[in-house]
Amino acid sequence: MCSLCGVLGSNEHWTDAVARPGVYTRNVENVDRRRERANRVRIANLILASFGMRLADWQGTSFVISTRTGKTEIINDLGHLWQAAERLSGRTCDPLEADVIASFEAGRDG
Repeated sequence: MCSLCGVLGSNEHWTDAVARPGVYTRNVENVDRRRERANRVRIANLILASFGMRLADWQGTSFVISTRTGKTEIINDLGHLWQAAERLSGRTCDPLEADVIASFEAGRDG
């Protein structure tokens, strides 16, 4: 399957902010879901900066992760983020490493 078909036909991931009938959510409006998605990208970028990478939203349907050298990969949801980061960087990317957490916390305060 081509990557565009994969993006258009992708299923929802549990990290996506979506309104589901019968389930409590504060993200009933599309603008609220997009705002929450943008906030997740912002937080992911605080962590990814420690690995020299950046995440971008792609049309509200998937994400693009890229390195400083221009390597990029499209991922369907945040569940694939760390595997893609490791493929692009060629090293282990542990977001729970003490140095990464310290860098993240410093970025949140600044």
